[in-house]
Amino acid sequence: MTQPRGDSPQRPPRSSRRSASSQRAKEEPIQLSYREAQAALERSLAELQADDLDVERMTELYQQACAYAQRCDTLLQTVEAEVTLWDPDQPDAPPQPLNP
Repeated sequence: MTQPRGDSPQRPPRSSRRSASSQRAKEEPIQLSYREAQAALERSLAELQADDLDVERMTELYQQACAYAQRCDTLLQTVEAEVTLWDPDQPDAPPQPLNP
């Protein structure tokens, strides 16, 4: 018996869901902005919490999450290196690099 039109859509087969997440996996972390890498990291971590993951997929997601986390860290270090401090008491002095 076929399902009448208008009913709620069926969930895509597992292979379709995997191909969509595999497509996201093709995003090279090095090409992502901080926001994009952070969102990709959050998606990977959320997917890692699924109950039906096989070991291979879990390993793949873990590696992706590590790559996205590294991208975020690299971008933050770059910004930190570019931050300079300006001393309002010495307006003619050049800004100095931030030394955390």
